[in-house]
Amino acid sequence: MDLPVAPGDIVQADDVVVVLETDKVSVDVRAPEGGALVEILAEVDDVLEVGAPLFRIDTDAAVEAKTPEPEATPKPDAEVAAPAPAADQAAAPSPAASAPAPETSKASSPSPPPPPPPKPSGPPTPDAPAFVGSRTERRTKMSRMRQRVAARLKDAQNTAAMLTTFQECDMGNFMELRNRHKDEFEKKHGVKLGFMSVFVKATTEALKEIPAVNAYIDDETKEVVYREFVDISVAVASPTGLVVPVLRNTENMNFADVEKNIAMYAGKAREGTLSLDDMTGGTFTISNGGVFGSLMGTPIINPPQSAILGMHATKMRAVVNDKGEVVARPMMYLALTYDHRLIDGREGVTFLKSIADKISDPTRLILDL
Repeated sequence: MDLPVAPGDIVQADDVVVVLETDKVSVDVRAPEGGALVEILAEVDDVLEVGAPLFRIDTDAAVEAKTPEPEATPKPDAEVAAPAPAADQAAAPSPAASAPAPETSKASSPSPPPPPPPKPSGPPTPDAPAFVGSRTERRTKMSRMRQRVAARLKDAQNTAAMLTTFQECDMGNFMELRNRHKDEFEKKHGVKLGFMSVFVKATTEALKEIPAVNAYIDDETKEVVYREFVDISVAVASPTGLVVPVLRNTENMNFADVEKNIAMYAGKAREGTLSLDDMTGGTFTISNGGVFGSLMGTPIINPPQSAILGMHATKMRAVVNDKGEVVARPMMYLALTYDHRLIDGREGVTFLKSIADKISDPTRLILDL
C-alpha cells in the first residue's frame, strides 16, 4: 500500500488517498467526498482483506484548494552563509597561513641521490585512467507486482521442464496483404490491422490442432487438464511495466475482434484501469519482444500454462526460395518454450511449424488448412 496523502491533509472528492498494490496491478482508492483526512487505518506494506476499511474523512471540515505559500525573500541585512569550499580548495592552505620553508645550510653537503629503480623486463604498463564518473547508488523498494512476477517466474523454472524450439517465419505475404487492405480494414472496423491479430488467429488454430499445448498439469491431483476453449494472454505496455491481459475465447474471434480487444486493453493499461479479472486466467501466452528490437530469445512459461510463444523483430535476410534462388525476404524468428513433462518434442515442433506456415501463407487461415 502507498500513501499519497497524510492525516490532516485536506482532500477533494475523487482525490487519490491510498494506492493498493496487488500481484498484477495497482489500484487507486479515491476519496468519496471532500474533507479533512482524519486517519489511515493501515500501514505501508500491510496485507489487507477485501472490504477492510482504509481511511476516515471528516466531511464537516472546510475543503479548501491548496495554494503554494509564497517564497520568503531575504532581508537586506540578513546574514548569508558562505558556500563551503570545494574539496581541492579546502585541502590547499592559504599563502598567509603556510609556514616558510626552512633554509638549507650552505655548509652542509647534499645527500647522494637514491639509486634508480630496476627497469621492468616486460613492456611498460600504462597508467590506469582516473575514474571520473559518479559512484552513487540508489535503492527503491520492489513493488508487490514485481515481487510476484519474480516469484512466479522462478517457480516456473523450478517446476516445469522447460524446453525451447525455434522456427523462422516469412512475414512477406502477410505484410503485402496488410498493406493492400489496411486502409479499408481501419475504415470499416475503426482499428488498425496489426501483426498481433494474425499471430493470435494462427496460434488459436494451432492450439486446436495440438490440444496438449493448450492443456496443463494439475500437480496436486497428478492429472492433465485439457481445455476446450482458447484464452490467449498478450503482453501490452503500461506506465508501470508490461501487463498481460487475456483475450477470451479467441476461437470465436476474427481479426477485427482481436484488434479491438487489444486496443481496448492497451487503453486501459495506459489509464491504469486494468482490473484483476482482465489479467486472470489464460491458456497460452504470446510475448512480442520484437517491438523492442529483440532478434531472438527464450521466453519463460507463465504458470500454470504449459507453453509460451515469443515473437521477435522482422529483418530482411537472404533466403533460398522454392526455385533455388537467393532472395531478400522479411523474416522473423519464432520461439516456443514448452513444458516437456506434458508436451513431447514432436508436438512442440509441429505446433510451432503450424503457426509459421499459417503466417507465411495467410490463405491457410481462410481455407482452414
